[in-house]
Amino acid sequence: MTSNLQARYVEIEGALAFIEDWGEGTPLFCIHTAGQSGVQYRYAAAELALLGYRVIVPDLPGHGRSEPRPGGAVTDLGDYAGWCVSLIEHLQLKMPVIVGCSIGGKISLDVATRMGDRISAIIAMAASAEPGRANVSGLKRELEDIAAPSRTDRTFYGTRAVVGSAVPDEQRDLIARMHCREDPEVSTSDLIGWGSHDVVSTLTQITAPARLVLGTDDLWVDPKAVERTAAGIDGAEFTYLNGVGHYPMEEMPDFAQFIHQWLARSSISTATEER
Repeated sequence: MTSNLQARYVEIEGALAFIEDWGEGTPLFCIHTAGQSGVQYRYAAAELALLGYRVIVPDLPGHGRSEPRPGGAVTDLGDYAGWCVSLIEHLQLKMPVIVGCSIGGKISLDVATRMGDRISAIIAMAASAEPGRANVSGLKRELEDIAAPSRTDRTFYGTRAVVGSAVPDEQRDLIARMHCREDPEVSTSDLIGWGSHDVVSTLTQITAPARLVLGTDDLWVDPKAVERTAAGIDGAEFTYLNGVGHYPMEEMPDFAQFIHQWLARSSISTATEER
């Protein structure tokens, strides 16, 4: 599982960022969900590396092992997108594939609008280009009281509820329990970003092959919004995943093969790049 894994810190925009760097080949840049970290890709990254990819998994600022942004918690997902572009440029990744889920899916769309023909493809999961479903004003009020005793339970049961019906109970509990590691201020700020981020007007700047992915059991995302996003990107595909919820990379035992097969069909090779 850990062969060819390098884990290190790099300085991006005035703070240390933690990244996992798996394998060699076409780079896949994988972005995690709100409040979480790269640990969500711990199985998928190893399997994708074995398939011939170089898998870069960062912890966003203030998440996991990465230091917070100098300005504090981020409520604008565009700030994360700019940070991701800075990291990609710092690592000198050539024509990466951008993969993201939830806020990571929104960030991946934003990155794709900024980088244009400098990426090979984009896979945006559980996200649209429109503002997500969220009570932004309520979340802002919640920032004033982020230590409610019931927060852990809300995180656990709320996460468990959006894991797909095809996932065994033991794995469903593990996914939910891992989410309880979140920093309340960071995850709430992320969700404010989820509820306000909008890149609909810039979708035409995405020139790489794009795939929008949504689980049929995802209660947090409007399918029509994802369909509209796919329609706004020239040649984009939209795929429903039966029995999958909000976290495909954690829920699907064949996630790596799912990514690999689509990239192969889109003529994205696993040819080794120069490090």
